[in-house]
Amino acid sequence: MTRYNLKFRAYGERSILIEWPQEINNNILKSILNFKEVLKKHYIKEKVYIKYAYNSILVSYNHTIDNIYDNKTQLETLYSKCIELKNDSYYLWKIPVCYDAEFGLDLEEISVQNMLSKQQIIELHSSKKYTVYFCGFLPGFLYLGGLDKKLYYPRKSNPILQVKKGAVAIGGHQTGIYPNASPGGWNSIGNTPLNFFDVNKSEPCFAKAGDRIKFYPVTKQEYDKIIVEVKNNNFSIESEVLYD
Repeated sequence: MTRYNLKFRAYGERSILIEWPQEINNNILKSILNFKEVLKKHYIKEKVYIKYAYNSILVSYNHTIDNIYDNKTQLETLYSKCIELKNDSYYLWKIPVCYDAEFGLDLEEISVQNMLSKQQIIELHSSKKYTVYFCGFLPGFLYLGGLDKKLYYPRKSNPILQVKKGAVAIGGHQTGIYPNASPGGWNSIGNTPLNFFDVNKSEPCFAKAGDRIKFYPVTKQEYDKIIVEVKNNNFSIESEVLYD
């Protein structure tokens, strides 16, 4: 298990921010998720809120921290004794995407600026396995790492008011999926007919941090067929369990 030189600092009167190196990679993600589970077990009898992002965990208590040094020392000790989880498994989710012009509203611009054909963009985007780092911005919005450097493209300087539900987009060094129609500044290159957030399910978002996403291209005809199957609850997302 990789050990990192973490930073522990006060974050307001009731929270401590724990910071990893400012990189986006799978080893740091595993370290964060591993330590999150350790914290959850340690604070099982105490009301503590634990939130995490690419490079940090925020531990928030339901009371004002009287002695920040004691709390930091306790967290540092917990991390020093942290052991790697064995047989850590994750799901690989296979997600259909239609890259037709109707959905790939920004394909042309990315094609010109990055000097790639539209087909090259589609092939590069659908050939990778992306890691789910966390959900944010919108419920069910997956922040995915692993985008090919050839596809890096800055977010829009002026976000648009309505990004279509299911839009598969590129923002800077990342790719992601809009679970619902919303304002947004990422560049749309396709659309998936699947639902990424359903409040009526026990797990509203099927994917979780540490899982992988693999896109595969579908035609507009196949896309329309899947839309109907999803509405009728007849579509099963293809997935498999893998181990690190």
